[in-house]
Amino acid sequence: MPSSLRRPRPASVHKKTPAKAAPQNVALYQQIKDFIAGKIQDGTWKAGDRLPSENDLVMQFGMSRMTVNRALRELVEQGRIKRIAGVGSFVADEKPQANLLQIVSLAEDIRRRGHDYQCKVITVERVSASLEVASALGLSTGESVFHSVCVHLEDGVPMQLEDRYVSPRMVPGFAQQDFSKEQPSDFLVRTVLFDQMEHVVDAVLPSREQAELLQMDASQPCLLLTRRTWTRDTPITIVRCLHPGARYRLGSRFRTDGNAVMG
Repeated sequence: MPSSLRRPRPASVHKKTPAKAAPQNVALYQQIKDFIAGKIQDGTWKAGDRLPSENDLVMQFGMSRMTVNRALRELVEQGRIKRIAGVGSFVADEKPQANLLQIVSLAEDIRRRGHDYQCKVITVERVSASLEVASALGLSTGESVFHSVCVHLEDGVPMQLEDRYVSPRMVPGFAQQDFSKEQPSDFLVRTVLFDQMEHVVDAVLPSREQAELLQMDASQPCLLLTRRTWTRDTPITIVRCLHPGARYRLGSRFRTDGNAVMG
């Protein structure tokens, strides 16, 4: 039985309290979304809490079932709530967040939350560098590079598709590693001293192959984090990490002096 069903909350969650008046230019379904998101944000409703039923929301807001359904559907798409057919709607577990200012060990981060981590290696090979890859790694087009593709899973659910190219000049032993035991980024951080890092984030739709590897619908958006690292101005690696938008988020906290807040 899902953990969300083991923790029913007090009846006050369903209390018919009047909703605050919203500005006239706010769409009706958005008013319901804002109401539910606000309850989650301020901690009134926590992960696993059952939301009021569609009937409750229809009565509370005086809106149509279609409007309420749209609000709930969009909250599901945004990963804020989850719906179980025939049971109800529940506050979703908080999505993991990766720090954009650091290279964080995904394996350690998942295990720190008490969850199971697994790395599924799709391929580790030596290929000829395309023009794009050669340019990113400071190599000649057609020069040999290492290429790896891995899927990282949390409790059996794919969280990240990692597509990486590595310069053999900088990491000659890359292809000999067992990445099912130590993920590529952990190996590189442990063995190669880097002094520069670049992160670029884009919102994209996955290809059909990528969606299959991530076990998601190809029509759902993803966050694409592209990272490059250097040592003494010499490129080491370029990696594209694709995250299902409903399962993951990217962000950082830092002081006004530009330094990351650790911990």
